[in-house]
Amino acid sequence: MRQRADGSGTADQRREQMLRAALEVIVERGYPDTRIADVAQRAGTSPALVIYYFKTKDQLLTEAIRLSEDTWYATGTSRVAAIDTAVGRLEELVAMSCLPEEDDDPDAPNTSWLLWLDLWTQAARHPEVAGVRQKFDERWRDTIASLVLEGQEAGEFGPVSPADFATTLSALLDGFAIQIALEDPTVDAGRAFELAMRFAAGELGFTWVPRHRAGGQADAGRHPAGAGAVRDGARADR
Repeated sequence: MRQRADGSGTADQRREQMLRAALEVIVERGYPDTRIADVAQRAGTSPALVIYYFKTKDQLLTEAIRLSEDTWYATGTSRVAAIDTAVGRLEELVAMSCLPEEDDDPDAPNTSWLLWLDLWTQAARHPEVAGVRQKFDERWRDTIASLVLEGQEAGEFGPVSPADFATTLSALLDGFAIQIALEDPTVDAGRAFELAMRFAAGELGFTWVPRHRAGGQADAGRHPAGAGAVRDGARADR
């Protein structure tokens, strides 16, 4: 990032460095056991500076997940734009929500579904965190609904309510996320992906021919399935 004349470039760099450090520490230790001092040590700065930028630990959590989300959506937008069918674009989004990254970017934020478990827990007790969680989920549902509308206009999807489908699919994926995060032997990432796509195909009325293998590998000629970005399973970082 090029430093601006007012020094904001350096400030932005410091802020992002702290957020990336927070993502790593929260994933490793869990939100309740993460201290501002831990994040400061990981970022190579002082606790006072972390507090200066983020005020509270709750704000640090929500801003760290926001960074994760923005990175995930940027990656998803690029991948989806390269796919010429609505079915393929939907599959890519579901793969990015369930399957681990084949070639994780070492510079990308370290995130996982564990972050979302922490966010959901804090949202149940703290209104400010709850408001951020709601905006994240509204963005996700809007993304799915818009894709369904595109598919309907292209004649690929049947006449379902895009909003209802988006609400149901997003809830299904969140439920699978809990199983993936807890490493449930019955519902691993591959099975969650396949079940989600079977549901989508049944609801939207298309025949699903898998373009991603359950192990997270893309079929020949495809880009890698995305996603631990959110989300090792993380919405996998959605």
